[in-house]
Amino acid sequence: MIIAQNITKKFDDFVALNHLNCKIPDGCIYGLVGSNGAGKSTFLRLISGVYRPDEGSITYDELPLYNNPAAKSQMVYVPDDLYFLPGSNIKQMASLYKAAYPAFSDERLHNLLGTFKLSETAPIRTFSKGMKRQAATILALSCKPKYLFFDETFDGLDPVMRNLVKQVIYNDVMENKTTTIITSHSLRELEDTCDQLALLHKGGIVFESDIQNLKTALYKVQVAFERETPYTRADFEAAGVTMVSYSQLGSVYTFIARSEREQTVATLRAMNPLLIDVLPLSLEEVFIYEMEALGYAFKDVLM
Repeated sequence: MIIAQNITKKFDDFVALNHLNCKIPDGCIYGLVGSNGAGKSTFLRLISGVYRPDEGSITYDELPLYNNPAAKSQMVYVPDDLYFLPGSNIKQMASLYKAAYPAFSDERLHNLLGTFKLSETAPIRTFSKGMKRQAATILALSCKPKYLFFDETFDGLDPVMRNLVKQVIYNDVMENKTTTIITSHSLRELEDTCDQLALLHKGGIVFESDIQNLKTALYKVQVAFERETPYTRADFEAAGVTMVSYSQLGSVYTFIARSEREQTVATLRAMNPLLIDVLPLSLEEVFIYEMEALGYAFKDVLM
């Protein structure tokens, strides 16, 4: 498990991370979303041991990360700004990776090259942006590390390759119990891939949740009544419906509920509605309402 406690990192007068705390359990895919400058890349460089925190601590299985070669041999960080040796090809880059990662697998490399249909000997400088991203992903997975860190993993990939990269990462987590952290600007990119999601804003995690709990915690209800005296929000809440958002248009009431779904439906049916409809929310909608409940404007955090 990786544990970050009270992490602060500054660059001159700019505070990139401000007293950040999180725990990343083993064997999960942890998604980190946030706008430009939120601190995502800085966080990955800290937990991969590239940077030393100005305050706080980061531990890997209760051991410090910075200047810990044993820990770093089990971690691979794929940055947003990729780097390859000048004039190199994938075969030559693989030799470099082997020197740093004892578990590097030639078999895994060749299998992935076949899957992605990339040449082992063609100069990487001739690759497109998306092909370079694929090459970096292949090399990282071939190291068979315990921890994988991807910064903007899907940048430059077409939809087909994006889905293929997601599937390869997912399979690696399932087969090897690899803990993976993925950063992105887009919730939709991470929704079907991650086990946990965290929203980073102004150097701190302002919201964190298990994906399944997040998807089922909130839902939309539309209900209509035929009565002279309209219901109020207080009437619904007094009946036991917990809501985070409420609106009324004529005889139709729309609200985002947090209470147990079956109980909410039973409560509303007992009020003799004309109609009742319960709708699921997208992950982005859930984040919007959860952020509003915390006092944040979602669009200001991610845009």
